[in-house]
Amino acid sequence: MQYTRLVLTAALGLGIWGTAIHSVLAHCEIPCGIYTDTMRIQMIEEDCQTIEKSMEQIKALSADPAANANQLIRWVANKEEHADKIQHVVTQYFMTQRIKPGDADYAEKLTLLHQMMIEAMKTKQTTDAVHVAKIRELSAAFAKLYFSADDLAHIAGEHSH
Repeated sequence: MQYTRLVLTAALGLGIWGTAIHSVLAHCEIPCGIYTDTMRIQMIEEDCQTIEKSMEQIKALSADPAANANQLIRWVANKEEHADKIQHVVTQYFMTQRIKPGDADYAEKLTLLHQMMIEAMKTKQTTDAVHVAKIRELSAAFAKLYFSADDLAHIAGEHSH
């Protein structure tokens, strides 16, 4: 009798917890409910702006590199840090936690995200803002596939709270 009760309790417990854990872990490594997808796209845009500003400063300071060596180093490091942030959001957030096999447009989403990672890498190698523009273009294309119309309005700042 006790054995049957133990088995039944374990089965029910696994059924309840197994379902809860499965549905929660499908979206986040640590199910916290804090992060939002739309904010990640906005963060990518902010990183793009920072990379552009860094590129402008690097070009301006390069006119006299000996006098501006310290500032040049700081702006290069800043540019690379924000390129890394884009790559982190793309890989750790979207590719690892959000995009799943079987999702609608799975291959196209992965392709766009991979192209964003490549363009972020290219921003580290140059001061050509064409790569930042490409990240924005790819991000917009990804957002169109990934988000609802309401989410897209929120990203664009047209959403009322």
